[in-house]
Amino acid sequence: MTRVEIIKKYAGAIHELVLDIGRKLAKSMGLKCNIFKEYWSCQLRIIKYNFTPQSEGSSGARIHTDSGFLTNLQDDENVGGLEVMNKNSEFVAVDPWPDTLLLNLGDVATYFENEDVAYLSNIVISPSLLQTVQQSQWQDRELRTTWNRLRNGEHFICMGPKNEAMEAPPEFVDSEHPPLYVPFHYEDYWKLRLSKNKTAGEALELVRAER
Repeated sequence: MTRVEIIKKYAGAIHELVLDIGRKLAKSMGLKCNIFKEYWSCQLRIIKYNFTPQSEGSSGARIHTDSGFLTNLQDDENVGGLEVMNKNSEFVAVDPWPDTLLLNLGDVATYFENEDVAYLSNIVISPSLLQTVQQSQWQDRELRTTWNRLRNGEHFICMGPKNEAMEAPPEFVDSEHPPLYVPFHYEDYWKLRLSKNKTAGEALELVRAER
């Protein structure tokens, strides 16, 4: 089997898994409708971060919320760096955990739930090598080989409906909880986030309904 065939097979399997998880999440939220009845845009990203001692503590990915509905992250089991923001607005490390998947809800989930607050912000930070390692020890070839490595991450993102505007499901809207956001297409929202450079949940304010 070629590398391309392996990636396609993996993408197909993880696609079915993410949709299944999404349906179960929707059911747990009390939704009676199938939110995936229409075709949803999905994307597989394979990301590599090349960390060195000089990059220690620097950002490999800026602070952001995910723009889509649900992200499945297969994190690197050997190299850390992922951090998420807690309720106190502090970033805490998410240590690698072998044989697990990390799920993250994004801006579209906030929109569908008709919520005010965006889901978790996250960032990738170049991790520390070893607190006891001095720059002079960097001449050790074995040590350099160990550290000059890639951090691999696979993200499968279920974004949003491809051909129709999104609206909050009726289960989340009533006279006491009117729609917080105007209907919009996911692709338009994604472009809005980029054009306004608002990638940490702030773009939701730009599609807020007038009250």
